[in-house]
Amino acid sequence: MSDYNPLLEDFNTPYQTVPFDKIKAEHYVPAFKVAMEHGREDIKAIISNTEEPSFANTIEALENSGKLLTRISSVFFNLNEAETSEDIQKVAREVSPLLSEYSNDIWLNEELFARVKAVYDKKDELNLNTEESMLLNQVYKTFVRGGALLGEAEKQRYREITAELSQLSLQFAENLLAETNSFKLLITDTADLAGLPESEIENAKHLAESEGQEGWMFTLHAPSMGPFLKYADNRDLREKLQRASLSRANNNNEYDNKAIMVKIANLRLEKANLLGYASHADYALEERMAQNAANVYDLLNQLYEKSYPHAKNDVIEVSNFAKKSGLNDELQRWDFSYYSEKLRRSLFDLDDEMIRPYFQLENVKQGVFGLANKLYGLTFKENKEIPVYHPDVQAYEVYDKDGTILAIFYTDFHPRKSKQGGAWMTSFREQHKVNGERVIPHISIVCNFTQPSPSRPSLLTFYEVTTFLHEFGHALHGMLSDVTYESLAGTSVYRDFVELPSQIMENWALEREWLEMCATHYQTGETIPAELIEKIINSDNFQSGYASVRQLGFGFNDLGWHTVTTPITEDPIEFEKKAMAKTELFPEVEGSCVSTAFSHIFDGGYAAGYYSYKWAEVLDADAFSVFKENGIFDSATAERFRECILSKGGTEHPMDLYVRFRGEKPSVDALLKRSGLLDTPKPVQAL
Repeated sequence: MSDYNPLLEDFNTPYQTVPFDKIKAEHYVPAFKVAMEHGREDIKAIISNTEEPSFANTIEALENSGKLLTRISSVFFNLNEAETSEDIQKVAREVSPLLSEYSNDIWLNEELFARVKAVYDKKDELNLNTEESMLLNQVYKTFVRGGALLGEAEKQRYREITAELSQLSLQFAENLLAETNSFKLLITDTADLAGLPESEIENAKHLAESEGQEGWMFTLHAPSMGPFLKYADNRDLREKLQRASLSRANNNNEYDNKAIMVKIANLRLEKANLLGYASHADYALEERMAQNAANVYDLLNQLYEKSYPHAKNDVIEVSNFAKKSGLNDELQRWDFSYYSEKLRRSLFDLDDEMIRPYFQLENVKQGVFGLANKLYGLTFKENKEIPVYHPDVQAYEVYDKDGTILAIFYTDFHPRKSKQGGAWMTSFREQHKVNGERVIPHISIVCNFTQPSPSRPSLLTFYEVTTFLHEFGHALHGMLSDVTYESLAGTSVYRDFVELPSQIMENWALEREWLEMCATHYQTGETIPAELIEKIINSDNFQSGYASVRQLGFGFNDLGWHTVTTPITEDPIEFEKKAMAKTELFPEVEGSCVSTAFSHIFDGGYAAGYYSYKWAEVLDADAFSVFKENGIFDSATAERFRECILSKGGTEHPMDLYVRFRGEKPSVDALLKRSGLLDTPKPVQAL
């Protein structure tokens, strides 16, 4: 390998975007090592400064340290999620413990903490502005929560725990990806395709051909599995696919995650105990709007009490419909989506295949961009000179309403073997200011939407449309950020606040005016008919009780793993069953385990935080009511939301920001009303 390393050079690209076309796997380890040395020099300079500790020479200097490492880490870990390989995964395993050690060397450094504490102790005399005060508080708390007050023996154990946790999380993700990719359902008999729409049959044929197979292939990736479970008449094959999904990383093989997740939970507990907390939830929730586990359980239980009677009715209604349709067996998980979709069609004369032709991805994208234009005056211009990491990825310049460049925005829409499942927003560079000048952020959304086929463009399900809006809401949070400090920018907010900007965007998917902007038939160009929009709106709360309880089940499961105050020793399957017991609506499926594939909490930032989706739903339902009152495209309301929420990042406490926008604290009633769960329903009798 030559000495040239693009990661260590200035990015000579449009807007200093990442030169993906020049970076190779072998560049990362050397670059990480050089960047860590630079970072250590930055820290050494702060410590050796003979001047009295000040906000500028200590807090701001720390904020500005390790910039090269931040840049390289952003590139590498984003690609490890979106475009990984064996070489990339090998690098991740090598550098993760080095990064843990580097981080610990900072947060456990006594001399550095002494300077930070000296500034913190005189904070009331410093005349700091709001953002500076928040930065100082965050830095001080990060040191304390990172072990700065521990004794030497405890610090050493803390280092060991964090290093091991970083490796375990990587292994969890690698195992899950391997298990997801390893299962393939190959169909060779056309009779087994009965019930499937032509578009899905064509997609499956295309997938099989890409794997060098004859027939039709279905996988555990959502765009393939979802339609199969929803439409395929062959119950045995639905069961096979569903069981494979439910048992991912729970097959007692080299990719099994059971022991890993127990170890992660127990190490998180031990770390929390070291820092003086009774549980990991106590530690995590201290820095959340919810504040503690009691408040989280209170919210989840409030929603559960309202949702469960509706959910029970939802399942009984589907079971009754299935029996009338000829099912002579108990309704199972692999039956629910299938019969639920048929029931929806019978009640509302609507199914996904009626909607899909109107949701061509390119049109939806323009509709989403158009919504951002109506609300915030933004415009998007594709720039093909900006390097991308995969041919599927597109890069856009984003301009503000006054014509100034606001951000770079990447989109990556379709599944592939090198990409984790699900959908997420991330950044390659956060917004910040240098000498008062705004440095634009580089924001990305990564999804796993339905792929185009040889005869059709990518046609989205309604769920995929709302997912697009959701992730774009996160992207707006990053793109519209207008703060000074990178560590407080964009989505660097409390976990239970970060979903507000994303979830509020989903509301426009049920607004006639927006649907008419983006939903046009991919063949005829016809705007989506008014009666079809009416059906979409009328069916919105179909099975909303079931959907709510399903989400609450994940929240209870997460809290189960992270509210323990003694190490988990029991069988993890049994442990999960207890945590989710009251939300269970179907017969048990042997071999199933939610937790072994629960990457949000074992390989993401949602440990003791999965409740955040429901917490933020309360916020978004309440906040969107302002748009409903003033007009869904009302620019004054949007400008207030931008100014109070989207531009502020983590510079103020989120409840202060929310109340500034809304005028009062949120109420759970707005969510219950929107979801049709406010009133207790009359029980449905099973046939």
